[in-house]
Amino acid sequence: MPGISYYIGRFAPSPTGSLHFGSLLAALASFLDARSNQGRWLVRMEDLDPPREIAGAADQILRTLEAFGLYWDGSVRYQSQHLDQYHQVMQQLLDRQQAYPCDCSRQQLAKRNAKVYDGFCRPESLAAPLDSALTHPLDQQHPELQRPSAIRVKVPNLDLGFEDAIQGHVQQQLRTEVGDFVIRRKDGLYAYQLAVVIDDAEQQISHIVRGYDLLDSTPRQIHLQQLLRLATPAYAHIPILVNRLGQKLSKQTFASAINPKKPEDSIFQALALLGQRPPESLRAASTHEMLNGGINHWQRAKIPRQPHLAESLLEP
Repeated sequence: MPGISYYIGRFAPSPTGSLHFGSLLAALASFLDARSNQGRWLVRMEDLDPPREIAGAADQILRTLEAFGLYWDGSVRYQSQHLDQYHQVMQQLLDRQQAYPCDCSRQQLAKRNAKVYDGFCRPESLAAPLDSALTHPLDQQHPELQRPSAIRVKVPNLDLGFEDAIQGHVQQQLRTEVGDFVIRRKDGLYAYQLAVVIDDAEQQISHIVRGYDLLDSTPRQIHLQQLLRLATPAYAHIPILVNRLGQKLSKQTFASAINPKKPEDSIFQALALLGQRPPESLRAASTHEMLNGGINHWQRAKIPRQPHLAESLLEP
């Protein structure tokens, strides 16, 4: 958009399978938004959950982006190569008494009828060192309770709001709608909310264009940014594609992989779904010409201001 002097955007897939049309929609929107603002576009691989990852998926995703002409700037950042950094930031939050260990299970939360985390493990003093964060402090007094613990961040009892470039004003009551949230799981894996905030800061991301399914996570990320004294990017959440059951297109719902051998058809349909109204003459264009046309005529304001788009809108 005119007047933006500094723009770094990103696309951050998880290597849990091939790119599907919903992924392409997010990748294309973030790419066009960056390029239309003469900005940089980065790719990050969110490979923090080995049990869910598929061997070779990361390389396949990158090759698919290249086949669609979505070339990124710089090198790809792999989250799995930055675990020490996440560890250090978690230590800071523990040292500042802004985070604490928690060994509550989902079954325990259900028994307490807690729709969001109820602060059961939140101690009066949050000065526990990181070594003791691997187990709940009470475990030292009760050996029979010894087991790995998650790490949660304290949230204040306040409404946190922000302006989304597509969805408008968004506001969330952190304490009652979210509760203290996990930044490292019981199994030792770092949670998305922590990693994404650190990565965005490290890569100096200024603008984030992504799917509506992540809108609810944004106040948590802004809260972490504020705790860590980091800049907050500008956010824009596009509608996500859903199937006939109302489920988001994903690997879990068996969404079909996009065909890298026919990128033009998919790009044209994606432009249409994003409200850009590409002319019929563009159907005969090459991938390069189609992307250039998308960049030159990109208008973020035309993206539908709604949560979902039906998969049935796609042409067969």
